[in-house]
Amino acid sequence: MWTHIPADRIAELRVAYEAWHEAYLKTQGPHLAELTREKNRVRLEAERLMREFVRQFLRGRPVTDLDRDMMGINNWDNIRTPEPVPSTVPEIEANTSVLRRLSLRVRDHGSTSWAKPAHAHSMEIAWGIMEARPGHVGDLPHRVTATSNPVVIDFEEEDRGKRVYFAARWLNNTAQPGPWSDIESAIVP
Repeated sequence: MWTHIPADRIAELRVAYEAWHEAYLKTQGPHLAELTREKNRVRLEAERLMREFVRQFLRGRPVTDLDRDMMGINNWDNIRTPEPVPSTVPEIEANTSVLRRLSLRVRDHGSTSWAKPAHAHSMEIAWGIMEARPGHVGDLPHRVTATSNPVVIDFEEEDRGKRVYFAARWLNNTAQPGPWSDIESAIVP
């Protein structure tokens, strides 16, 4: 298609693909760790070669942005895409089945799934052991940020039987926070 790509470089890609495909086929039987390691090693070599090839021959002229789109190669974007700030309020489920451990799962309010909502990269949980319910989330002394459920908080033996208060909010990819949930509580098991 493009005459500026040397035939030996295309042959090099073909050899790398065939090596990866052969290593991949060997992993389709009973699992053997050494076959998986070899497949991964060959894949990394092929990826390195393909990235170099794309950088050398497909990033500049005569290949156009439309050509790259048709090949499934992402075009470079010089304009920062604004990241929406999360607007939904999370709800929290506390699991107290393990001694001295509080396991918190967070989901979007009203959702049946524990997946994060669109445009949420992580969750922030504020918590603290306190005598009385705090008036504001800012009064909770500890913060934990996580990208997946559950968030586990471990306690000392002397904390057992005390009340821990917690609230959660979503954060986007640039750490901009959404609204806090209600302050909830549980007893440290």
